Amino acid sequence: MPLFQRFTLTQYLIEERRRFPGANGDFNALILDVALACKAIARAVAFGELGGVLGNHNGEAGGSVNVQGETQKKLDVISNQYFTRMNEWGGHLAGMASEEMDDAYQIPAQQPRGNYLLVFDPLDGSSNIDVNVSVGSIFSILRAPQAVIDSGRDVIEADFLQPGSKQVAAGYALYGPTTMFILTVGNGVSGFTLDPNLGEFMLTHSHMQVPADTHEFAINASNSRFWERPVKRYVDECLAGKTGPRGKDFNMRWIASMVAEAHRILMRGGVFLYPRDTKDPCKPGRLRLLYEANPIGFIMEQAGGRASTGHQPMLGVQPTSLHQRIGLVFGSKNEVERIERYHAEPASTGQDNPLFAERSLFRT
Repeated sequence: MPLFQRFTLTQYLIEERRRFPGANGDFNALILDVALACKAIARAVAFGELGGVLGNHNGEAGGSVNVQGETQKKLDVISNQYFTRMNEWGGHLAGMASEEMDDAYQIPAQQPRGNYLLVFDPLDGSSNIDVNVSVGSIFSILRAPQAVIDSGRDVIEADFLQPGSKQVAAGYALYGPTTMFILTVGNGVSGFTLDPNLGEFMLTHSHMQVPADTHEFAINASNSRFWERPVKRYVDECLAGKTGPRGKDFNMRWIASMVAEAHRILMRGGVFLYPRDTKDPCKPGRLRLLYEANPIGFIMEQAGGRASTGHQPMLGVQPTSLHQRIGLVFGSKNEVERIERYHAEPASTGQDNPLFAERSLFRT
C-alpha cells in the first residue's frame, strides 16, 4: 500500500476517539507518549554495543538486582527511565508501576496528574539482548480509582490491583528486524511498523486475529520434570504427533522472549505455556501478572485467542500484590481450552500418557 494511504498511529487514535464524542484526548496523548518511549528504546537497542548499552547494570561481574531477584541489564535501567521520563509530565497519569521498580512510581509534585495508571515491563527478554535476539516492551493502561482522581493523592499499591478485565488498553513494542507497535484499546488488535524515514508508526496490520487451531507450541522443555500432570499430558500428546491421540504433528518453539513468542502467535497462531510448576514451590508461576500476563492476555483475547492460568481465565484473576507471579497459557483458542480441560479433569491413574494410547508401543 502506498505510504500516503496508510494511517499513522496518531490518525488511528483520532479515528478511535471519534467513537467517543465526549473524550478529551488525554487517552490518545498517553498512548502516543508510550509509543515515543518505545521509539527511544528501539533506537538504543539498535545501536547495541556501539551505544555502550550492553552488559549488566553497575558492572559486568555482578550487576544490580531488581525486585524480581533478577540481574538488571543496562538496557533494563535505560528503558525504565525512558518510560518514566516520557510519561510523567503529560498530565495523563495518576501513577505508574514497573517490573524494574520496587514500589509504585509517583508523578512528580510539580507535574499535573490525570485519570490513568500505566504499568509496564520496559524491556522484556533482556537476557537475550547481548546475543541480538528480539526483545520488546509491554504495557497496560488502567483507570485510576475514583478516590485517587478526586483527591489527587499519591498512588498506593492497592490502586493497581485490578483484574485484567479492567484494562482500557494494552500493547507491546517488538524490537526486531523491524520495530513494531501492537495495540488494543478494546476494539480488536492493530499492528504498526516504525517507518525509520518518518519516525512514525504506520498502520500495517489491521484486525489481527489468532487462528483458533495450530500445530505449534512453545514451552521450556528443560522444566518438564517440574510440570503439573495436565501440562505434561498436553506436551506428551503433542510430541507423539500423528501416531498419538492428537493425530497430527506439532512443532515446538522457544525463544525465551515472551514478546517475540506472543508476536509469532499473533501473526500465525500457536500456543505458549509458562505454567506453574514445582521448581520453586514458593512461586505460583514465573511471569508477572500485571506487567506481562494481563496485557498479553488482553491482546490475545481481543484477537480471538485465549489466555488462561490453566485453571481460570487470565483476565479474571484478582491481583494481590504489585509484583505477583502467575502461570500463563495463551494463544490459539482451541488449544488453550484443551489445556484448561486437562486441568479441570480429576487426577487420572497415570494411563493417559501417549505411550499407552490406542496406537502406541504399549497397550493396556
